[in-house]
Amino acid sequence: MSKIYKAFENKKAFIPFITCGDPDLDTTKKCVLEMIKNGADLVELGIPFSDPTAEGPVIQGANERALKGGVTTDKVFAMVKELRKETDTPFVFMTYANVVYSYGAEKFLTACEEIGIDGIILPDLPYEEKEEFLPYCKKHGVDLISMIAPTSSDRIAMIAKEAEGFIYVVSSLGVTGTRSEITTDLASIIKVIRENAKVPCAIGFGISTPEQAAKMAALSDGAIVGSAIIRLLEESGPAAPEKLGEYVKSMKSA
Repeated sequence: MSKIYKAFENKKAFIPFITCGDPDLDTTKKCVLEMIKNGADLVELGIPFSDPTAEGPVIQGANERALKGGVTTDKVFAMVKELRKETDTPFVFMTYANVVYSYGAEKFLTACEEIGIDGIILPDLPYEEKEEFLPYCKKHGVDLISMIAPTSSDRIAMIAKEAEGFIYVVSSLGVTGTRSEITTDLASIIKVIRENAKVPCAIGFGISTPEQAAKMAALSDGAIVGSAIIRLLEESGPAAPEKLGEYVKSMKSA
C-alpha cells in the first residue's frame, strides 16, 4: 500500500499541483517545501509535456516555459530525489501517457519507486486502456490514480471499484483553469463513488478560492488546486515560494 492514505487520515486533504521546472527546478523545489510546511497533505508534480490536452492556458504556459528552460523527465526525477531527503509527504506525478510510454513504462515506474513517488495520474489514459501501465505500477508500488468526470456517468461505479490511492473527481467539463462557480451535480457523482470505492476522493479543476475549497472538501475528502497556484507563482517572481506558502495556508484552513 502506498503512503497516499496518509494524506487523508482523519482530515480533509489539500492537494496543490505544480508544474516542475516553471520557472526552474530550484524554484519548484523551494515552492514544494514551502507548500508542505504550510499544510499541503499531498503534492501533485506535473512532468512537462509538449501537448498537455487536459490543461487550460495557464498550465499550458507553465509546460511551455519549463520545456523551453530545458526540463527533462530525468531532471524532474533528480529533483524529487533531492526533495525526498527533506520530506516524506506523499507525491503523485501528473503527466501524459506519451511521456511514460516514450521513456519506457518499466524504466519510468522503476525510477518512480526508487525516488519515492506514490502515485501517477495520466489524464489522457482511458480506463479501458489502463492495463498498458497497470502491471508496471503494481510491480513498483505506484498507485495508478483514476479520474472520474461528469461525463463518466454509467462508468463511475466501475472506475470507482478498481480505483487505487485516491480518486480524482473532475469538477466540470473542459480543461483545467479557475472558474467563478462550479455547477456540476457533484453530490450525486460522489454518492456513487462512496458506494463503490475503497479509497478517498478529492475534487479538482476550477478551484481557486478558500470558499470553493471549503465547499468541495465538504462534499468529498479533499480539494485539488492547480491553475490558481501556477498563476500566483507566475505573478510572484522571486517571492513565489513564500506567496505559495501563504496561499496554501489559507486554503488548508478553509
